[in-house]
Amino acid sequence: MDARELERLARAVAAGEITPDELVRRVRAKATSDLGYACVDQQRGLRTGVPEVIYGAGKTAEQIAGIVEAMRSAGEQRVLITRLDASKAQELQDTGCAFTYHAEARMGVAGALPEPDGNGEILILSAGTSDGAVAAEAELTARFLGNRVRAIRDVGVAGIHRLLAHAHDIASAQVIIAIAGMEGALPSVVGGLASCPVIAVPTSVGYGASFGGLTALLAMVNSCASGVSVVNIDNGFGAAFQASLINHLPGKEA
Repeated sequence: MDARELERLARAVAAGEITPDELVRRVRAKATSDLGYACVDQQRGLRTGVPEVIYGAGKTAEQIAGIVEAMRSAGEQRVLITRLDASKAQELQDTGCAFTYHAEARMGVAGALPEPDGNGEILILSAGTSDGAVAAEAELTARFLGNRVRAIRDVGVAGIHRLLAHAHDIASAQVIIAIAGMEGALPSVVGGLASCPVIAVPTSVGYGASFGGLTALLAMVNSCASGVSVVNIDNGFGAAFQASLINHLPGKEA
């Protein structure tokens, strides 16, 4: 159940078409769907504005298909599946589950992407081509959540003129996601140029001393630039979710 359906039921109560008890019964009935292997939260969209997202890693294709079916049957217009590798995506398609697979982002979308309704634009900056999968995850997540997105790749500090060429985009963004591996310097530079929140994403890209992204994570946590916050290593989804919340705050129209 989403906010629109709840509003429709509330109007039905006001019009005398259903009783208040019936409203309570319907809301409670759609709270969860117990599938045995998963208890699907059917009211997360009502509480938080965003329906439950399926984390694909560790789940079988059949389990994912069952969760998608439960959510669509409960009225969800679209469902996002994260960390879905190509082989499992093929297995999921073989079950008859209707979705679109986005290979670079390693994500699936059941249903159509919405029209953007955020206040401004989310700018996604990634340092190198090797950060592409994380950038793609962030971009698709942001679009799924109803945001206008501009994604600019390969603007790492090793060739800082590439970043400075996009000064206008940085200045006009509502929120920025800065993605980098190696030493993780990009968010600090962007934080010194931007007047909006900057969400830093460390990636696991780099040689041995990068420790699978730990070096970039610690560098970003210790950024000297104000206004920079940090999510977990390779967590493009989490960065885009937070950016979407910022971009949908009331009274913040660009």
